[in-house]
Amino acid sequence: MDSPVAGTVTGNNHQSLSRTRTMEKKDDTSLHIAVRAGDVDSAMKILSSTEEQELKELLSKKNQSGETPLYVAAEYGCVDLVKELMKYYDLEAAGIKAKNGFDAFHIAAKQGDLDVLKVLMESQSELSMTFDQTNTTALHTACEQGHIEVVKFLLEKNSSMATIAKSNLKTVLHSCARKGHLDVIKALLEKVPEIATRADKKGQTALHMAAKGQNVDIVNELIAANNGLLNMVDKKENTALHIATRKGRLEIVLALLNHSEIINKDAINRSGETALDTAEKFTRPEIAAILREHGIMNSKSMKKPPPMTTTARELKQTVSDIKHEVHDQLEHTRKTHKRVKGIGKRINRMHHESLNNAITSTTVVAVLIATVTFAAIYQLPGQYADGTNGKIPPGKTLGEANIAGNPEFIVFLISDSLALFISLAVVVVQTSIVVVERRAKKQVMAVINKLMWLACVFVSIAFLALSFVVVGNEKWLAVGVAVIGSLTLASTLGTMCYWVIMHRIEANNLRSIRRSARSSKSLSGSVSVQSDSENDDFKKLYAI
Repeated sequence: MDSPVAGTVTGNNHQSLSRTRTMEKKDDTSLHIAVRAGDVDSAMKILSSTEEQELKELLSKKNQSGETPLYVAAEYGCVDLVKELMKYYDLEAAGIKAKNGFDAFHIAAKQGDLDVLKVLMESQSELSMTFDQTNTTALHTACEQGHIEVVKFLLEKNSSMATIAKSNLKTVLHSCARKGHLDVIKALLEKVPEIATRADKKGQTALHMAAKGQNVDIVNELIAANNGLLNMVDKKENTALHIATRKGRLEIVLALLNHSEIINKDAINRSGETALDTAEKFTRPEIAAILREHGIMNSKSMKKPPPMTTTARELKQTVSDIKHEVHDQLEHTRKTHKRVKGIGKRINRMHHESLNNAITSTTVVAVLIATVTFAAIYQLPGQYADGTNGKIPPGKTLGEANIAGNPEFIVFLISDSLALFISLAVVVVQTSIVVVERRAKKQVMAVINKLMWLACVFVSIAFLALSFVVVGNEKWLAVGVAVIGSLTLASTLGTMCYWVIMHRIEANNLRSIRRSARSSKSLSGSVSVQSDSENDDFKKLYAI
C-alpha cells in the first residue's frame, strides 16, 4: 500500500479518507493534527524540535477518543509517518489502546494495511500479541474483515496466534466461518489444522458457525479438513445439521447430507429433537422433505429413546477443556519466559557496564597515584643540595636531599616507591589485557582492587612520614594526623574487607545449595538453582 503522504491511498477501507483527514478531534495535539493531515515535514519538525521528556509525553498524549499520534498514523495508513514515529516509540507507548480497545497494530490489521503492519512488526514484533478487552487479537480482527494478505503475514510470523481464543472461547476460525471468508479459512486450516475442532463457550465448532451462514464452500472446506465435525455437538447437543435446519439454510443442509455415510442421522438434542423435528418446529417444509428423503425420522418414530449424554462424551469434553486450559497456560508461560529473558539481558548489560566503569575508574586512579608519587620525590621539604654560589654543604653531594639522613625520609622513600610501582603495574595490566568473559573480568578486578588498596596504604604512610619532618618540634601535630589518617583508612579498608568476606560466604552457600539440589534424586529435573554469576546480577551493590 502506498503511503497517503505520497498522494494516494488504496483499498476500499480508505475511500472516505479525503473527507475525514481534515476532521480534527477534541484534545488533538499539534502532532495529531500533522499526522492526520499526512504532513510529514511538519511532523518531523515537531519531533526534532521537542525536548526528550516533553516528546515522550507528546507521543503518549491521547485525544478525546484515546488515540495517540501513532494510532492516527496507523489508522490512515501513513507508512512513512509510522516508520518515523516508531523511532521514538517503545513497546509500552506503541501499545497504548484507544477507547475502542484497539492499539496502532490492531487498527492497522482492521484496516488491512499490510505495509503499516510490516513497519510496526519490524520495530516491535511483540505488538502482534496485543489484545482488546474481549481478548481479541489483531489476527482475529483481520480474519473477521477478510484481509487475506494480512492474515497470511501474521500467520507466517507466528502461527500460534491462531490458537488464541477470545473471552467467549471463539477462535479466529469461528469468526471467519461466520463471516464467510473462504480464503482466510483455507489459510488458517493450512497453517493450524488442529483448531478445526476447537469449541467456544456454547460448545460450538467452526462448522456450527458456518452452518449459520450462507457459504457452502466453507462448510465443505471444514468437513474436508476434519469430517468428524459433522457429528460434534454443542452444549445443547445440536449438530451442525440441527443449526442449519433451524436457520433455514437449504444448500448447507444438502451439503451436510452429502456425507450420509458419516453423518449421524439419529442425533437428538437436549430438547429431544432430531433435525426433522427442528425443521417441523420452525416451519421449514422444504428442508423437512429433504431430510425425510435422506432417512431422517422424528424422535417419536424412533424405537430407541433419546440418548442421554454419554460418559464418553463427557470425558471427551473434559479432555478438550483441559487441553484448552493447558494451552493457555503454556502460552502464558511462554510470554512470561520471554519477558524474564528480556529483563535478564538488560540486567546483564547493566552489570557489564558497571564492571567496565569500575575498570576505567581504577585505571584513572592508578595513573593519578603514579603521577603524585613520582612528583613527590622531587618536591621534598627542605629541598636539595644544589651548590648555590658554587658551594656544597659539607657531607652532601650535589642533588642530595637535605633530609636524606632522617629516618622519616627512608620510610617515605620506600613507601612512595612501592605505591609508584604498584600503580604502574596496575596501569600496565589494564592497558595490556582485554578481558571479555564476565567471570574473568571480575577476577581481574578483584586482584587489581587489592593492589590499589596497597598503593593507597603506601601513599598514606609516605604522607605521614613526611608530616613528622615538616612539623618540626611540634611532634604532637604529626601524631594527631597519623592517628586520624590511620583510623580513617583502617575503618574504610575494614568495611571493604567485611563486604568481600560476606560476599564470598554467600557465594559458597549458593554453591553448596546448587550441589545439594543436583545430587537430590527427588528434585532432579524439577529444581533450577541460579549460578553465582546469575545471582550477582540481581544485587544492587557488592564488593569484589
